[in-house]
Amino acid sequence: MMEMITSFPIMIWVGRITPIAIGAAGGYAYYRFVGCKSGMCPITSNPWISTIYGAVLGSMWAR
Repeated sequence: MMEMITSFPIMIWVGRITPIAIGAAGGYAYYRFVGCKSGMCPITSNPWISTIYGAVLGSMWAR
């Protein structure tokens, strides 16, 4: 019973961080495979911005 109580906060954090990490990976993958090569696209021309944008979108799915 004690193990279940101590592992519960960890599961909450995993449930919050996982969608953010998946979103960040998706944002970077979008930059890498689809992104804008000319530099005129404000989100997809920079890997940092597209990764952060993906993380923000992933955070919308976090519990």
